[in-house]
Amino acid sequence: MIKLTDFLAFPEPAEAKIKFNMNAGDITKPAWDLLLNDSNDWLTMNRWKTKQANNNLGKAGYLLTFAQYYPYGPEYFIFGGLYKIQRIQPEVFETAGYNLTLKPQYQDYIKRLIIKLKQPIGRNIYCRRYENIQEGMLDPEVYELAPDTKIGNFTGYQNVSLQQKDLQTIWKNNEPSWKQALSYVKGVYVVTDISNCRLYIGSASGNSDGIWQRWSAYANPKHLTGGNKEFERVLKEDGITHITDNFRYSIIEIFDTKTKEETVLSRENYWKMVFNTQNSLLGMNRN
Repeated sequence: MIKLTDFLAFPEPAEAKIKFNMNAGDITKPAWDLLLNDSNDWLTMNRWKTKQANNNLGKAGYLLTFAQYYPYGPEYFIFGGLYKIQRIQPEVFETAGYNLTLKPQYQDYIKRLIIKLKQPIGRNIYCRRYENIQEGMLDPEVYELAPDTKIGNFTGYQNVSLQQKDLQTIWKNNEPSWKQALSYVKGVYVVTDISNCRLYIGSASGNSDGIWQRWSAYANPKHLTGGNKEFERVLKEDGITHITDNFRYSIIEIFDTKTKEETVLSRENYWKMVFNTQNSLLGMNRN
């Protein structure tokens, strides 16, 4: 067992607190989702100050943040960064009461380091002093250090909404639950350019590895376009970062791999019509 305080050997233990975040006061907004997507709500939930003093940061100068890593279970948490704390004056409550500045120490471990507590915690936000975190019921140990950003297990076709960088990570690491799920189905999918809300409707209709094979072509950093002419135009005119920062991949419909190709293509054409994606102002389908 590697103790958390041995792995993250913070030089000023008396000056730091650790916050274990479960959700943003709403079970439909898990802390891990907010951290994974770099949501502003992730920082807000760590800056929050309540009238209940034991959930606050007190006089601490630094904060180590964690989000409950629900794909593994309630006692697992993933690292969200070390922050310098600045208290907002005059004092406020039931809102963001601190300014937090991300520090360079341990940045390489963000979204990679997973710890396991001795037992699950029962509150949404559990804030404790770093210097005595290994004592008592928590006693966190290092469980895993992933080679890259930890995406998590596949959570259902209806929940797929992947940023380009996440798609690359899944493809590069051959994430088993994602590869298995996406290989078992054909489907119709949508690629959204979130910078301008233009849509592309595509399908995986005729190959043996389903959506996984088609999306692998988009994930390869040497290409990113999958041979799509409109994506190639975007790449040429706007650059690679436009695709990596703005393209998001979701699934509209799935089909058994035995489904005839013409059935899947028919549904692809239906969704092109629904979203009018052959209109160059609204969509990115050229045919």
